[in-house]
Amino acid sequence: MSNRQTSHDVILIGAGIMSATLGSIIKQLAPDWNITIFEKLDKPGEESTNVWNNSGTGHSALCELNYTPEQPDGSIDISKALSVNEKFQVSRQFWSYLVNQQFIENPRDFIRTLPHMSLVNGEDDVNFLKKRHEALTDNPLFEGMEFSDDPETLKEWLPLMMEDRTVTEPIAATKVDSGTDIDFGVLTGKLLTHLNRQNVNIRYNHTVDDIQRADDGSWEVKVRNFEDDTLEYHTASFVFIGGGGLALPLLQKTGIPESKHVGGFPVSGQFLVCQDPEVVKDHEAKVYTKAGPDAPPMSTPHLDARYIDGQKTLLFGPFAGFSPKFLKTGSYMDLLNSVKPGNVFTMLAGGAKNAPLTKYLIQQVLLTKKQRIEALREFVPDADGNDWNLITAGQRVQVIKDTKEDGKGTLQFGTELVHSADGSIAALLGASPGASTAVSIMLDMIEACFPEYLDEWEPKIREMIPSYGMSLEDDPELVRDIRRQTSEALNLTEASKAGTE
Repeated sequence: MSNRQTSHDVILIGAGIMSATLGSIIKQLAPDWNITIFEKLDKPGEESTNVWNNSGTGHSALCELNYTPEQPDGSIDISKALSVNEKFQVSRQFWSYLVNQQFIENPRDFIRTLPHMSLVNGEDDVNFLKKRHEALTDNPLFEGMEFSDDPETLKEWLPLMMEDRTVTEPIAATKVDSGTDIDFGVLTGKLLTHLNRQNVNIRYNHTVDDIQRADDGSWEVKVRNFEDDTLEYHTASFVFIGGGGLALPLLQKTGIPESKHVGGFPVSGQFLVCQDPEVVKDHEAKVYTKAGPDAPPMSTPHLDARYIDGQKTLLFGPFAGFSPKFLKTGSYMDLLNSVKPGNVFTMLAGGAKNAPLTKYLIQQVLLTKKQRIEALREFVPDADGNDWNLITAGQRVQVIKDTKEDGKGTLQFGTELVHSADGSIAALLGASPGASTAVSIMLDMIEACFPEYLDEWEPKIREMIPSYGMSLEDDPELVRDIRRQTSEALNLTEASKAGTE
């Protein structure tokens, strides 16, 4: 690389929720550090972070049934649900700190209260939901969850979904009124606006072409400036690759051992969208049910009320789609180019292991609009296809890796933090629950990559996140205090349920 280089303490690649979160945390812990963010698009949060490209559920396991699998003995494993919920509470604490310090304003712009519900049909699934409710409500993180198998009660909870529904088998739902709807794109914009005020340099229309280790152990980053079609060269002691689907190919360019035996499989999502005021007024919740027998966890059907640019909208899906691109704005060669000597056998094994997933994706891609509307009518019996339009949401690159437990080519459905042994470079791969747990993920990364600073930084971390280092699931009073404090800071009051009043 050229000797014409600009030096930084930290380089963040991608201007989405992950880089915005990490930059915000680091700037609080080390305000004198020089931080630069590179983003290939002309504005922040336009890929997976964009409001149309994620579910915006504020994932806290209140309604997502795949986080509480039923075991062979009939018991419910709630460990994943507890973990996800606790991580979301960490995010709420950090956002509340930023609001209280007046670093970001008007939290109602990005978060509001919206009930989270689970709805199931059939005796077996109703029994499962009842056991799930009993297992979760014993824990302080899930206080306030209601259960009902009374159709009349469900009509009050879900008027749009219960209208003209013929109930011929047991039906039940759980409801948590303290669930949230989040616009992570707006939140990202607020975080980056504050970082810009703190002299963090955010370079839009800049894409990273290459990352190489320098002789002194730092990282040399080759950046293409789209504005004047020139190349720039930057060095940093620490680099974070948070560019969504682009993270995998950039990680591979680093050549670190941890980048080997890791692949990615892109999956896109499609949603049916309704903005007709006469339809959307009767649904004020996010409602999840069980995924089909061959469907992956990220395909769990749900009908979500969302507030987008102040307008109430309903989204139903997801329907899986396929594109070899790793980003919506990526290249059709992304998947092929990601196959390297170090991961080719991992990818081949992943393909062989996941034949049912491949079959499912093909079936989903071939669905007609009429078939999608038929699926919607299982949620909304009276749905009129003319009221609903199909949109394509963001690209997700599911991680394929070799694991000790499941062998070569195992498909992962969560997020994966990958970092070098010396902690000088890190990347975030994968998808859900992603954005909702961004603060916890970035704290894990800081602990892994900056261990020499932890003693110095811990008091500040505890100031930002009072529960840091504690277990919320074992401390009901701490949970209640944190909920109360964060609800006040984020304006998550009963009034916020009413929409845009």
